[in-house]
Amino acid sequence: MRLLIVEDERRLARSLAGGLTAEGFAVDVVHDGTEGLHRASEGDYDLIVLDIMLPGMNGYRVCGALRAAGDETPVLMLTAKDGEYDEAEGLDTGADDYLTKPFSYVVLVARVRALLRRRTRGARAVLTVGELVVDPGSRRVMVGEREVTVTAKEFAVLEHLAVRAGDVVSKAEVLEHVWDFAYEGDVNIVEVYISALRRKLGAGWIVTVRGAGYRLVDAGA
Repeated sequence: MRLLIVEDERRLARSLAGGLTAEGFAVDVVHDGTEGLHRASEGDYDLIVLDIMLPGMNGYRVCGALRAAGDETPVLMLTAKDGEYDEAEGLDTGADDYLTKPFSYVVLVARVRALLRRRTRGARAVLTVGELVVDPGSRRVMVGEREVTVTAKEFAVLEHLAVRAGDVVSKAEVLEHVWDFAYEGDVNIVEVYISALRRKLGAGWIVTVRGAGYRLVDAGA
């Protein structure tokens, strides 16, 4: 899952990004409303954490512009304000949820997961490739009757491959969807996680397409 945080309090933004990354999300961060609207419009995000009081363009206007353009990405609004009027205005512009600062990080993560579950409920809720089952809701991986224990980042890599099952997925695509736009490390980090998944899933599930990327296939076919 790929998240965008639009928050001008840089310390808070770093803290949220670090925590959500540890939870297995790919997180991008911007610090003003104009850039937030641009990034949200151009990127492919599963959820946006949007502060209201932003330089350039406030969160109400960002959310309203996204909704006017037909963008239905879930929006969790953050604000230092407190009052029914502010909450009502945020929801009226199309926000899906609202959280007042200071807030509990545990509560924020719970709200994020609830919004993502609401969005993915249905056909994409459980991904199945032969006997391999990847369940984003419970974050469980099964191969037949065997449950496979994976880390948050391993799950994110596998989930992206499962969404594109049968297709060739490049390293660059995995990096974009599982890490973030600012990642400047070694692209071979993807190989490390692919190798770990192969050890845990067993042979045959993840095929290397030389020079192109990886393909998730039914090992039992």
